[in-house]
Amino acid sequence: MTDFAHLAYPNESAEYRVARNALLDAEIALRRQTEAVAVMRRALPPGGAVPEDYVFERIGANFRPEPVKLSELFGEHSTLLLYSYMFGSDRDEPCVGCTHLLDGVDGAARHVSQKAALYAVASSPIARLAAWAHGRRWEHLPLLSSAGNGYASTYYGNTAAFTPGMRAERGYNDDENWDEPMLNVFRKDPDGTIRHFWGSEMVFAPDDLGQNHRGLDVIDAVWNLLDTTPEGREQWFPKVTY
Repeated sequence: MTDFAHLAYPNESAEYRVARNALLDAEIALRRQTEAVAVMRRALPPGGAVPEDYVFERIGANFRPEPVKLSELFGEHSTLLLYSYMFGSDRDEPCVGCTHLLDGVDGAARHVSQKAALYAVASSPIARLAAWAHGRRWEHLPLLSSAGNGYASTYYGNTAAFTPGMRAERGYNDDENWDEPMLNVFRKDPDGTIRHFWGSEMVFAPDDLGQNHRGLDVIDAVWNLLDTTPEGREQWFPKVTY
């Protein structure tokens, strides 16, 4: 057990310090496991080549909509992150879970964009997405519309690519098509070939007993902060407005 003799808070009991040191050992083990998983991720063999150069729509110069190809989204980087935002045309408002997550990602985007290109993608028209982002005061996370292409259907941003078994697990009928949260990472080879590097497949993993869904917690500041509190997450869930 780790023993940091210099770590002690006013009036804590010996029982507390023993339990806290045991927890610290577990936290150190988790840190090491987190890095081991990251090493495995970085060591993945080359992924499959993207089948087409999808054309999205974004807000461009003079705040006017413009088409943009997947290959153009990389900019000066060789890595591209696309988050599938559950905000399709059939929704009156976007997914609450996605929205609170992207509130945090917007703050991180100014930093991430120094190393990789980052966008949120949804199937609503770009004007609707831009208006929503303005209302949320997202200043650093650019949004794309995939309304005119098949990106979401190929890379699990909606249920079109689901097998019958996957549909049954989620309670969807065969004729239903819903958007899904998904983070996909793409890599551009030196020869210009674009390959899928990694996707957040934990989104599709069964929940553990007594836990809420944790498929994208690795990028979710809200849940990670609440995990440090005495109450934990409980059954609380974020709202779009309070």
